[in-house]
Amino acid sequence: MMSKHERINELETLIQEYQSSYYNGEAEISDSAFDLLWDELKILSPGSEVLKKIGDGDDSGGFPKAKHIIPMGSQDKASSPQEFATWAQKLKLNSGGQNKKVKNKPLSDTDNDPAGIILVQYKLDGASLELQYDRGILARAVTRGDGITGDDITNNARRMKGVVQKLDIPFSGGIRGEVIMTHDIRKDKYPSKANCRNAANGIMRRKDGEGCGDLNLVVYDASSADDDHFFENELQKLKWLEHRGFQTAETKTFTDIQEIIAYRDEVAAGREELPFDIDGLVVKNNETDIADLRKARPEKQIAFKFELETAFSILRKIEWSESGATYTPIGIIDPVRLAGTTVKRANLNNPGMIRAMELRIGSAVSVVKRGEIIPKIEGLAPCQGACDETREIIIPEVCSVCGTALVDAGTRLYCPAPQCPKRLLHRLEKWVQVLDIRELGEKLIRQLFDRNIKYIHQLYSLKREELSLYDRMGDISAAKVIRSIQAKRIIGLAEFIAGFDFEGIAETIMEKITAAGFDTLERLRVASVSDLCGIRGLGEITASVVVQGLRECGEEMDAVLRTGFITIKEPVSGESLPLRGLSFCFTGELKSMKRSEAEGIIKALGGQSKTSVTKDLSCLVTNDPESASSKNVKARELGIRVMGEDEFLSMINPLSTKPPPLHQKELF
Repeated sequence: MMSKHERINELETLIQEYQSSYYNGEAEISDSAFDLLWDELKILSPGSEVLKKIGDGDDSGGFPKAKHIIPMGSQDKASSPQEFATWAQKLKLNSGGQNKKVKNKPLSDTDNDPAGIILVQYKLDGASLELQYDRGILARAVTRGDGITGDDITNNARRMKGVVQKLDIPFSGGIRGEVIMTHDIRKDKYPSKANCRNAANGIMRRKDGEGCGDLNLVVYDASSADDDHFFENELQKLKWLEHRGFQTAETKTFTDIQEIIAYRDEVAAGREELPFDIDGLVVKNNETDIADLRKARPEKQIAFKFELETAFSILRKIEWSESGATYTPIGIIDPVRLAGTTVKRANLNNPGMIRAMELRIGSAVSVVKRGEIIPKIEGLAPCQGACDETREIIIPEVCSVCGTALVDAGTRLYCPAPQCPKRLLHRLEKWVQVLDIRELGEKLIRQLFDRNIKYIHQLYSLKREELSLYDRMGDISAAKVIRSIQAKRIIGLAEFIAGFDFEGIAETIMEKITAAGFDTLERLRVASVSDLCGIRGLGEITASVVVQGLRECGEEMDAVLRTGFITIKEPVSGESLPLRGLSFCFTGELKSMKRSEAEGIIKALGGQSKTSVTKDLSCLVTNDPESASSKNVKARELGIRVMGEDEFLSMINPLSTKPPPLHQKELF
């Protein structure tokens, strides 16, 4: 069985990979499947650095970058009425009253009464976009990116329906919405796309802007650049947006949380009849709270997700999907209708799941669809209907490529042979992905591999003349590929190791290891499994994978470094990082700087910034040390130091300006 630490590492790796694919326009899994991974990591490791990252804002596809006016954080989620009720009780929302509807029309003056009102909106399943206005004129349109900075796609946005280019008042600030595609448009023009969200995300990022006229922007939030109190409440904000000519999200107001639960069931039952996709409801307090809005995960709003739809079928056979060294079982089932589509294939994840479920060919199984994309077999169906004769599922025992005996670790079935062609190819692909060598696509990598480019170091000996021999590869294109390969020359040790594709070892794991003092290749190579196990968050299996990987790839690593094109960054001395080993959590709004700036300073000085108060936290920084907030109370209970903003500034200022830096013991 996988240990807790190993599962945390696996979740962090998966989340970062899926974030990267999502923010580059082609999500590999659905929102709901991603949410399950996120929520599991939040339970297992609430202080994980990965939970603070909104997405991968580095891959812009060539678009310029721009900062948001309204931070584009993520919402907390409730997947059941019980979870939603818990959130509502925490905010002391009402449990009795009436509701009234506000449907894409000017809101009456009586709707501005904020007393006891809870807003409920459709959670649109599209791509987030912020319109930025300067004195009433559209200046920029910025994608979500990493939540702080996104891609400037203004020219594309101007073509979209619902984008108002000139307001009737000299407003300066941001207006946030969701770019969506209707079902009819997708059916008629983009049937090859997995769903409307993927289609919208890809089209809005096209360099030529083609197809952007097929997209709609529906807005739901606004913030003035100069006045945090520009809007008195959320209903007034919606009314203001409608008067400016924007299309706003379908909204109802309630004063009874039980009626919200009933409304969610009503909407879920009829969502297939809507002209666009939604994957739940957004529930928010009517009070406009700018400080809460700017949090990575606002506390006064929540995504109330729909229940997963379940279908029952018969498992007919198992196909084994081969990716790199790993073999993953895919169940082939009798066709069933699920979430509006016909499902014939469903994930099973690993051999351990097959054994735990006691699955057999011919078993009756329950299948869920995680949102709009990934079906999964959850277990045996709670009903009769299996075939009269079932048979055992045969798990592969040897590698289909090199014939080596496979290792069945329960949670993973894989080929252990270091020189297996599948593993070598996957390592090339991983290196290209980690170093972001954009001109070297999957098809070209495979062509190179077939022509005997089997190792990473061989990429750096490629000549333009060699590439020109490939089909349709002109001299200019070949030169472009070579420049792309050789562009990134100085990389961190964590990035270097991650590029060699140790199973389950992502860059985040290597960052933990290097931060613990194993910050050169030489120190890593002499580290034992027991040495690495001493690092907080690393289990014995993970440590063993790192040690074994370093041993297996040692010659190849040396060969890459000998090419002269790749250099590993020198480690930063401990004296230059006086906060190394210390962690900080911020609560409340800082007066002297934005929270993101404070977190950047902490990181630059070697410390960690966390989003929650846990027993291993070094310090809680707050705008009111004497307050009775939950974080302050918990910090005191755990004996964690609580400091005000002035004390925090006094601590970091000498560290960032005066050498030599203080030692940790002098800070506390």
